[in-house]
Amino acid sequence: QVQLVESGGGLVQAGGSLRLSCVASGSIGRITAMAWYRQAPGKQRELVATITPGGTRNYASSVKGRFTISRDNAITVSLQMDSLIPEDTAVYYCNLNSIRQGVLSDYWGQGTQVTVSS
Repeated sequence: QVQLVESGGGLVQAGGSLRLSCVASGSIGRITAMAWYRQAPGKQRELVATITPGGTRNYASSVKGRFTISRDNAITVSLQMDSLIPEDTAVYYCNLNSIRQGVLSDYWGQGTQVTVSS
């Protein structure tokens, strides 16, 4: 079983910064990508940023230039969020895709709340 544990959410004023971290544990297999998603109240979950084992990064246009995704080690992914705006308020979820015994699997953390006040 794979577990993803997020940390680092909280309340911050507009213009501030937060850093989210996600640690994976368990029978992970070979990681193909790690990502952060977010879901605001009344909206669908959306992709925020992804990173591959080779270091290729992709960002949603709404966060490009303000957020930075990084892998701190083989099982930890972080999201540095700068210049936060109220529209960034959401529950942020860590996501991991991996292949184990030939099977591609998709795992999710429980989410961490980020609230940006104006």
